[in-house]
Amino acid sequence: MTPSDAKGTLVQKVFAQRLYDGLSDQPRRDQVIEIDAGRIRAIRPARGDEAAICPGAEIVAPGFIDLQINGARDTQFNFDPTPEALARIADGARQGGTAHVLPTFITAPGQDYLQALAAGQAAIEARSPGILGVHLEGPFLSPERPGIHPPSAIRPLTEADIAALSAPFPGVLLLTLAPECQPESALARLAQAGVIVAVGHSAASAQQIRAAEACGLRGATHLFNAMSQLTGREPGVVGAVLASPGLFAGIIADGLHVDWANIALAARLMGGRLCLVTDAMLTLAGDSRSFDLYGQQIFREGDRLANAEGRLAGAHVAMDTSVRNLVEAVGLPLPQALRMASTHPARALGLGGELGVIAPGYRASLSLLDAGLSARAVLVDGACFEGNRPWSGA
Repeated sequence: MTPSDAKGTLVQKVFAQRLYDGLSDQPRRDQVIEIDAGRIRAIRPARGDEAAICPGAEIVAPGFIDLQINGARDTQFNFDPTPEALARIADGARQGGTAHVLPTFITAPGQDYLQALAAGQAAIEARSPGILGVHLEGPFLSPERPGIHPPSAIRPLTEADIAALSAPFPGVLLLTLAPECQPESALARLAQAGVIVAVGHSAASAQQIRAAEACGLRGATHLFNAMSQLTGREPGVVGAVLASPGLFAGIIADGLHVDWANIALAARLMGGRLCLVTDAMLTLAGDSRSFDLYGQQIFREGDRLANAEGRLAGAHVAMDTSVRNLVEAVGLPLPQALRMASTHPARALGLGGELGVIAPGYRASLSLLDAGLSARAVLVDGACFEGNRPWSGA
């Protein structure tokens, strides 16, 4: 995406009281980030009155990247698989400090996911700000671990699916599936085609995960949720992911999906492989209090989304809140929390050479936060947005 295609206000400089670059644990103070053609040209100490006249914030970090966001601004990808819907979801995500998203389309009947791929391709080709690609979560899951996904639509991959998913796609394609339920060689063929395959909604054994990893499995979706757990004699998906030297994982830090102690454990064991995700639904930055999800009524009570039986149905949490939770509830250092929201997901997607770090040559995608870790503004390739609005001034 070039800056002229963005809908925010183009800026040439951003001021940071504290700049966390995604690499060092120590912030640089009172810095100016110079931007040219949507990329970072230089980083230098501020001069004169630049702090007053440039867009800026107490904290500037690499732009947050959400690998798993189902909806926002009263828009759910599954209900409206169009590029216009993806633009609204990205707008809603920006209100929580997220610069880039992988809009997530969950299990749906048949090959409905093809509509999601078409919408994602159209959004990318239209250079819609912040859209990196598409995350398909299902329908190729385990019937034993459906979560909130409609069980009637869960099924294994077919040859037609493999062909459709292996077709050229202009952005990132992340596919969550249960590897133990798929035909032999399916994972290797998808990986060879460039699909990033993650395990989720799976009852696989650790041995099955190790075999899948050898065939190209790259990561895990919402670690600890909807997957076989770590036990004394069987490590399950959780144990296999924690022990792997290479698998990345997303994790939801809303205080509802995963105990804070488990997040701390995963962060300690996985280091740069652990990525913060929201798993947000249409209620994020919206007004909806309930909605129908393939015949199940989902209710929002506070920040909890669940069906009538109390089963969690995605999340109602923004990325800035999640970062704050990592610091305040989990006890992680701020630099580590910021990397989990930016640097780690960029690397998980193979984009570590252009996103997730603030350095010359990188894309000018930044998250601007106040001292309380609430989002103030977002830059997407040099275009500055305040919430879902163009930047209105420092």
